[in-house]
Amino acid sequence: MVLTGTKRWKYELTRKGYGETLVELGKENPRIVVLDADLAESTLTRYFRSAFPERFFEMGIAEADMVGTAAGLSLQGFIPFLSSYAIFIAGRAWDQVRQDVDYQNTNVKLAAAHGGISVGKDGPTHQSMEDLALMTVCTNMTVVVPADYHETIKTVRWAADYVGPVYFRLGREKVPMVTDEKTPFERGRGQVVVDGPDGTIIACGLMLSRAVEAREMLEEEHKVRPRVVNMPFLKPIDEDLIVKCAKENGPIVTAEEHQIYGGLGSIVARVVVENHPVPMRIVGIPNMYLGSGDPEDLLEIAGLTSRNIADKMLEMLK
Repeated sequence: MVLTGTKRWKYELTRKGYGETLVELGKENPRIVVLDADLAESTLTRYFRSAFPERFFEMGIAEADMVGTAAGLSLQGFIPFLSSYAIFIAGRAWDQVRQDVDYQNTNVKLAAAHGGISVGKDGPTHQSMEDLALMTVCTNMTVVVPADYHETIKTVRWAADYVGPVYFRLGREKVPMVTDEKTPFERGRGQVVVDGPDGTIIACGLMLSRAVEAREMLEEEHKVRPRVVNMPFLKPIDEDLIVKCAKENGPIVTAEEHQIYGGLGSIVARVVVENHPVPMRIVGIPNMYLGSGDPEDLLEIAGLTSRNIADKMLEMLK
């Protein structure tokens, strides 16, 4: 279910959904433990730290050590959630993620905050544009990009029950709550949030709201009504839904807050080429570093706008 009509959307932090849900899980399951790398105030694991100080581990600015420690805790029967910025988990600690978590198939949950370029003024050193590519190539890793606050809550609850490594990406800024408490959420499944016959827009993360806005633009300006699909799971991805969209609707536009290399667009393109080739366009971050700036300005510079999504769809339909 999608709350159509962008003016009615409310905004909230995805990381707030993460922090609040950790506390709820901590009350329900004594095996839940949380590790952080000197960023509890930003990742909002401070909620868990306040409620369960004996199960919270401040690892300092030592992400590699944190990942290895989390893997060890999982082997002792705990369910560790570890948190840092996406650029530090995927970049600085990728060796440990691969060897200690993915290769060993340990039950570790990697909560990557401040993903994408909407980190804004922290600049290119903190803007993670490559993390989804690095994580989806890991053999045993499940990779999730929640669209909003409600989907983050579902992601965290699901990850706690799922046995195996999980990487999920959270943002810094408040984003529209496009989904609600009743929106379906199942591993490896996408959802049609707005249906239509004229092409398909497949989006994840904060780009889902922009995909819905693009659809509204197209209908209002050109009487074009594309289908909009929310694809929170990049791995495993919903191949059946992608193929269904290609066969029924033709052209596909993907939208993501990630580099055009190795993210949602690349994964969808592989599925399309192997099963039912149709015209495709990828709306993602160009292969470039952006500067420090206002999040909305950076998103516009990178072309991550509703207008660009709409223009790409029109380009193919014409």
